[in-house]
Amino acid sequence: MEIIEVLREVSKQVYENVKNLAGTADAAGDFGRGAGGDISRKIDIVAEKTVLDYLKKINFDCVVLGEECGRVELSDNPKGYLIMDAIDGSANAVRGIPFFCCSLAFATENKLSSITDAVVTNLLNGDLYWATKNKGTYLNETRIFVHDKKPVYRIVGINTSGATPELMRRLQPVFEKHNHTRHFGANALEMAFLAQGLIDIFIDLRDKIRIQDIAAGYFLIKEAGGLVLDANLNPLESDLDYQTRLSFIAATNQEILDYIMSQIKK
Repeated sequence: MEIIEVLREVSKQVYENVKNLAGTADAAGDFGRGAGGDISRKIDIVAEKTVLDYLKKINFDCVVLGEECGRVELSDNPKGYLIMDAIDGSANAVRGIPFFCCSLAFATENKLSSITDAVVTNLLNGDLYWATKNKGTYLNETRIFVHDKKPVYRIVGINTSGATPELMRRLQPVFEKHNHTRHFGANALEMAFLAQGLIDIFIDLRDKIRIQDIAAGYFLIKEAGGLVLDANLNPLESDLDYQTRLSFIAATNQEILDYIMSQIKK
């Protein structure tokens, strides 16, 4: 079975196992802090167990890097790394806010640029955003691309959760200009929306984001024709370590990137 088919199949199983759990009393619970540092909720545990059980069942040789479970070695001879945030947007999922997803990416080496396959699953409706290296990005069975026309409304995603006063000062002009700013609470799904052409630029300059949160979204955007850069506007690259925290900017093209970056204070 091709790697992308493994990711697609297990993503569908996650959807089936959590679709009736979100927003219920059973979705919460405190299972301690996961490897990523956040409190693990029952819905996180159910989703991660679904992935791990399936990978073990099919003897998929990899090292899993999970948001909750941490590093799980499923083979003495792994083919690569499965980067997993089984529930991205856990707060939304627990409260029943209909914006959360499952984010899975496969990398052959311990670096972001070695990703070859990725799937982001909208856990509200089961839609699969997926990509394989050099073969483009798809929403279910339809190929998708970043927005390539002048937008009627310029949609700017900005993650400011826990941002410092200094960062908010730098970003203030972006909010003041004729931009329509958004943040829905699940980075991977918002990045999938950018790959689909629904968002024009996504900014996260907090130096807080984890690899598990953005690995799949990063790959979807690249395969859909977009840009994913670091805070210095160089191509985004990173190891896959849990301690690594990133800033990034994703954009549909250089023009929108230049326009928005000109508004951000130094």
